[in-house]
Amino acid sequence: MADLKSKNAGLHATSDVNRIEAPVTVRAYLMCAFAAFGGIFFGYDSGYINGVTADLVFIHSIEGPNATLLTSPHNSLIVSILSAGTFFGALIAGDLAEWYGRRPTIIAGCFIYIIGVVIQICHTHGLGVIVAGRLVAGFGVGFVSAIIVLYMSEISPRKVRGAIVSGYQFCITIGLMLASCVAFATEKRTDTGSYRIPIGIQFAWGLILAIGLFLLPDSPRFYVKKGQLDRARHTLSLLRGQPGDSDYIEDELSEIVANLEYERALIPDTGYFGSWKHGPVSTFIFYFSTPFLASTGAISNTFLTSMIFTIINVCSTPLSFIAMEKVGRRPLLIWGALGMFICQIIVGAVGDTVGFNKIHTVGSSTVPNNIGAVNAQVAFIAIYIFFFAVCVFYILPTWGPAAWVVVGEIFPIQIRSRGVALSTASNWLWNTIIAVITPYMVGPNFGNLRSNVFWVWGSLCGCCFLYAYFLIPETKGLSLEQVDQMMAETTPRTSAAWRPTKTFAQEMGMTGDAHTHEDHHDEKV
Repeated sequence: MADLKSKNAGLHATSDVNRIEAPVTVRAYLMCAFAAFGGIFFGYDSGYINGVTADLVFIHSIEGPNATLLTSPHNSLIVSILSAGTFFGALIAGDLAEWYGRRPTIIAGCFIYIIGVVIQICHTHGLGVIVAGRLVAGFGVGFVSAIIVLYMSEISPRKVRGAIVSGYQFCITIGLMLASCVAFATEKRTDTGSYRIPIGIQFAWGLILAIGLFLLPDSPRFYVKKGQLDRARHTLSLLRGQPGDSDYIEDELSEIVANLEYERALIPDTGYFGSWKHGPVSTFIFYFSTPFLASTGAISNTFLTSMIFTIINVCSTPLSFIAMEKVGRRPLLIWGALGMFICQIIVGAVGDTVGFNKIHTVGSSTVPNNIGAVNAQVAFIAIYIFFFAVCVFYILPTWGPAAWVVVGEIFPIQIRSRGVALSTASNWLWNTIIAVITPYMVGPNFGNLRSNVFWVWGSLCGCCFLYAYFLIPETKGLSLEQVDQMMAETTPRTSAAWRPTKTFAQEMGMTGDAHTHEDHHDEKV
């Protein structure tokens, strides 16, 4: 810490909490937009398996030539193994990002992901190769998904951070949609291209992101943690479009340094223990919608309907680019969870009373007595997806983009990389659990819950509502350093009214010699 303080001696900061900030530059937008590209292969890898597991050529390669469906255990293993790998990849990435940097960790994840894709393409029969490939790819996805949100949060200007980080969720939805479109385009093929083409396309996503990140700088906050203030100043200069010796850059850099010194005094670097000490339902729709829709007996083209679900998701999410900073994170998460809860309960209730749980036999097939009820279920699933991406009450983004934004904002710099990694790993842990248990819950030879499974998902959405109401703070319009102050001085339910009264630079005694921006301007004149 002493070395950092000595390097920091030449910095100065203004005493104005509401100091003038540098304008947001096109360069900053483009850098963050490109980083968000990582969401495409996160979404694509999560989505392509939905079509592949319903593809007859792939099913025959696993179960034999007479099979028409994957068995529930095989379906569970193939789908869930990627999330399991991603869980461990995310945990590992937290430390790597702390030691070597955000950018190198993401690049390493891209190449691990590419290796996993190559292994999957080599699949011909049996479970071994496809499972191994998805496990390896999962490690790569874990690296990227855990750190890309951290990287974007740390380089984004505070005024548009919510909108920019929402771009990551938008890219996830694009990846899901692309996967559905490719699966729909290849479903009629009778050779191994029906599953190898959807798998192989992933190679491009990892390569594009890895090459692009070689051209981008690392996070200025990482450089500060490593005591490399000149590199941090240079990166801020690139991001803000200002000279390195301008008051804009000096103010922001001194605040980051002061915040780090303050937190180091409070939170020692104790690895993941320190992170723990201080600090899903859409999985079903995008992993299992194709076989689920097929089980209703009322949908003639399940691949097309599944693709429509992903298109709804894509078209809903971009509203976040404009609106994330208008309403705030907290109300979106609260109302979004409530909307999802209502939709899930309606789907379960319709299915349990007049929907496809009431079936009769026609020849060798079972069909629902009430086709209209099944269509209503499909409609409310679509509305649920809209609530996941958009809150109808505000026509704004909810859990899809807002959750990623909050995760990137709430952790102190001292434990931020590990905190974001733990949060992402938690996401993938629940993805794994849902991917493992769902085939057993809805499989005809096991739980055979059919639409009753939506009672479970609805209950989880209800828990999300309570969690958001009692525990999620409002971080709109605050710098990452001000978020730390807010968390220490207020509660989640009163956080929206909180305003900063001092800077960390004042707290650490780094003010006094600084000129205001107006004085600086007068001197130049």
